[in-house]
Amino acid sequence: MARELSWIERIAAGAGLVPKQQPENDRRADGTLAAYPPFEEWGDYVEQDVTRRKRRYSLIPTTCFNCEAGCGLLAFVDQETGEISKLEGNPLHPGSRGRNCAKGPATVNQLTDPERIMEPLKRVGPRGSGEFEPVSWDEALEDIAGRIRKAFDEGRGKEVMYHVGRPGHEAFMERLLAAWGIDGHNSHTNICSSSARLGYQMTFGFDRPSPDYEHAQLILLVSAHLESGHYFNPHAQRIIEAKNRGARVVVIDPRLSNTAASADVWIPARPGTEAALLLAAVRIVLERGEIDREFVERWVDWRGYLQALHPEDTVEFDQFVQRLTESFASYTVEWAAEEAGIEPQLIEALAVEIARAGSRVATHVWRAAATGNEWGWQCARVLGLITTLTGSVGAPGGTSPHGWNKYKPSFWSTPDGPKEWNELQWPREYPLSFYELSILLPHFVREGRGKLDVYFTRVYNPVWTNPDGFQWIEMLQNEEQVGCYVALTPTWNESAYFADYVLPMGHAPERHDIQSQETHAGVWVSYRQPVKRALAQLRGENVSDTRDTNPGEVWEEDEFWIDLTWRIDPDGSRGIRKHYESPYRPGEKVTTEDYYRWVFENAVPGLPEAAAAKGMQPLEYMRRIGAFELKRDIYRLHENEVAGLDANALEDDDRGRVHADGKKVGVRVDGKVCQGFPTPSGRIEIYSETLAEWGFADKALPAYNPSHVGPQAIDPENGIYTLVPTFRLPTMIHTRSANSKWLNEISHNNPVWIHPDDAARHGIEDTTLIRVETAIGWFVNRARVTHSMRPGVIACSHHMGRWRMEKGPGSRWTSPTIKLEQLDGEQRRLRIQAPVEGFDSDDPDSGRTWWKEAGVNQNLAFPVQPDPASGMHCWHQVVKLTKASSDDQYGDVVVDLAKSRQHYETWLAKTQPAPGPGGLRRPRWLPRPVKPHDSTYEI
Repeated sequence: MARELSWIERIAAGAGLVPKQQPENDRRADGTLAAYPPFEEWGDYVEQDVTRRKRRYSLIPTTCFNCEAGCGLLAFVDQETGEISKLEGNPLHPGSRGRNCAKGPATVNQLTDPERIMEPLKRVGPRGSGEFEPVSWDEALEDIAGRIRKAFDEGRGKEVMYHVGRPGHEAFMERLLAAWGIDGHNSHTNICSSSARLGYQMTFGFDRPSPDYEHAQLILLVSAHLESGHYFNPHAQRIIEAKNRGARVVVIDPRLSNTAASADVWIPARPGTEAALLLAAVRIVLERGEIDREFVERWVDWRGYLQALHPEDTVEFDQFVQRLTESFASYTVEWAAEEAGIEPQLIEALAVEIARAGSRVATHVWRAAATGNEWGWQCARVLGLITTLTGSVGAPGGTSPHGWNKYKPSFWSTPDGPKEWNELQWPREYPLSFYELSILLPHFVREGRGKLDVYFTRVYNPVWTNPDGFQWIEMLQNEEQVGCYVALTPTWNESAYFADYVLPMGHAPERHDIQSQETHAGVWVSYRQPVKRALAQLRGENVSDTRDTNPGEVWEEDEFWIDLTWRIDPDGSRGIRKHYESPYRPGEKVTTEDYYRWVFENAVPGLPEAAAAKGMQPLEYMRRIGAFELKRDIYRLHENEVAGLDANALEDDDRGRVHADGKKVGVRVDGKVCQGFPTPSGRIEIYSETLAEWGFADKALPAYNPSHVGPQAIDPENGIYTLVPTFRLPTMIHTRSANSKWLNEISHNNPVWIHPDDAARHGIEDTTLIRVETAIGWFVNRARVTHSMRPGVIACSHHMGRWRMEKGPGSRWTSPTIKLEQLDGEQRRLRIQAPVEGFDSDDPDSGRTWWKEAGVNQNLAFPVQPDPASGMHCWHQVVKLTKASSDDQYGDVVVDLAKSRQHYETWLAKTQPAPGPGGLRRPRWLPRPVKPHDSTYEI
């Protein structure tokens, strides 16, 4: 059904610029967006450009890689030039549904960046000098493979480490490292989400939530989730649709983010107090009896709660409810409001919203509250408590475990787990960590706990991204500590300056991956593919190597790792190569075509049938369509009955767990053996026996544990504030935005947000140069005076503060020239020598850069602050705010390395080290990206 055109559309239609009719709601009858070419025309699509010249395009799908959401992209390949002219959304992608944020289309900037790395490079000068020379892929691979092979043969597998930021693929590297037989997987998780993961894991047995925003009645977001959390675009769509349908949105955040500005209720709590106000709302709900008693009785391990905390009580459900209510009695509205610095009626309003929504409460926390605070994982525990008490777990419009809505592939061979435990990544001080203690690597190496012979970074920039970055510089410059550093990166970053090899990898339209994310109550898988290679193959051309179609000598990770693996084990004698032989041609090297063909044919349920219905093979289907939806409307999987059990072999214990041959197989509910949850009890654990057994008995219940930056730590009258450095800008991509000119023109600096009352107290005006002092140093930035910040708190976005060395290469769109200086004693300083300036290149826009300041690398000035349980770096800082001195310059970062080490030792002393029960390093039921052999868990 057509809708009436607006007056401006009628003028444009009369000029032939837009169609003369628009479908109702901008969608076709089949539900796809009308603004996109129909699928039948993707092979040969004609469109007018801005000059009204007709151009013919071939449309090839791929998957965006400019955040973690995995949204679909359509590459418009000009049939005349063979180049990608633009990228738009893929309307057939179940998660993003054709829509993209600014970051997706900006991928085209990354492809055409005149400063991108186009050939393998080898260091020729001292580390950090920025001096490199071209090297062949063969020479680089032989050198790296030889070092790894020697390390393996000499029993030094622990000296080989792969360190990834944003993976962008499903299980590829975990399988490869398991095949290598090493415990060598390191990640960025403990600067991203470790605390939220621990809280969810201890409650549900899954370490992430999957909110069903689309059908929710209450959307409760802790922190600026849409900008600061995962899955920005797919979640934003569904939240706005729900809000338009009548759902209520509540945001708890000290900053008036874009999300908070669109909320029905904004609660600007003090950082670190979020759990307090949530528990006060829980107390109200419990005391009013506004809980889903049937759900709680069936699916909560309330028997374990009573046995552990009230063994003298009668084991009855009503007794549990009474005891649980009593346990939260101290969280009064008045106390919580005072602690959080908010009006009491906001907590009352939250309790009303929770009760009103019933089982349709969708919640999420990922950034600030969980990642910023010591004990921040309790915030996730309390949110889990809220969805449990309301019966929203797994319900339509509620919050499900992420594993229900995420696809994980299987393969034709499965390597055994490593037979070693690497304490450089999994130290015994952090037995419950989620995951590796990556931020502490320089400190561990400095202490002599180990060293690295070959160190890879991929989609990761540890010098710039991590806290305490000068410690990373010290480690990477020391060839005794790091023998060979290999940076896999499409573009220059601060860490690559210190690499021995800089190897150019492709951007999203130049590489293979499969990706799946828990964006809604369904399961989908998408195919990230090299667009030009895919087009050639769809035309029947034989392409065996992605380098044949990528620019310059740019490669991709999949083929790089497969080739490297064959060089490490050239004759198969080490038992590694067999996992990278073709499942179709025994003894021959697996190709990316083999790899993805096998997965799509054998490991994606329903895909072969869907492909056959369209007259395609599964691989062709994914090349042409780009994504596949395995399931939709997934709810209440915990109620699924476990099939294939021998009733005579089953044994029930007094908590309703069912065992067969000594192994838990489910929980008995209403006479059925149900799937339940993968917790030790098989049910939702409000009380965590694991936390209690591993040294955190006082935190085994959801609780408010004061943060290191709580109200007791700040004193605004004397310039002592909480700094929130975790909020994201929706136009930026962590460390990967530097080579995207469109995004940098939109956002290119990160001033410190300050409330007008705080600014007036210190004589600070908008754009005033200020100094922010941390426990180990300071940084100098400009002030942004705004009512969008609650008093007593200041905030500074990350993404910004990129830099390049005086003589080194770099991404000049947003990188000033800096100098790293050694001051008195162990003080180090980063100082800008020249601002961002235009430069000559094949892109005329490079000479039109109009901004000079590109933000401040604040992370350098932050000490490491790993949460004692989760290992999460607690990003929030207690800082002293002053106006800059006459010696300060914009962009200065000064750090005292001695203070950095002292701060590390202070936080390390807070932990509860292993061994735990049974002499274990870590509870066996907790996940790890690469899980080693069971015997390695014993100390």
